Amino acid sequence: MRVEQDDEKVSVNNPFSADVVAAITTHMNDDHPQDTLVICRGVGGRPDATSAKMVSLDGNGGDFVVTVAGQEESLRIPWGETLTQRSQVRGEVVRLFELSRDGSTDGR
Repeated sequence: MRVEQDDEKVSVNNPFSADVVAAITTHMNDDHPQDTLVICRGVGGRPDATSAKMVSLDGNGGDFVVTVAGQEESLRIPWGETLTQRSQVRGEVVRLFELSRDGSTDGR
């Protein structure tokens, strides 16, 4: 099943068009690389990560690449709830950051 959004067809499992995903990941990687690292170390369960970048996202979570002991690893961090609108992403990323900053390792 497919739905229309942002003049592109996107799947129900990923309500975000490729342009939206690119805009969000670019913003996170260019403007918030340390926040991304905090999230991956905290709720992502990779406290030994030395770098992190967001590579994709969908309605169920975000996909990251972290560097641990000089090796890149893929990491999936689920959202606390299914997201269906771009405007929800910021709030969820902030929530994950705050949980991670405060020491929680359970993002749900």
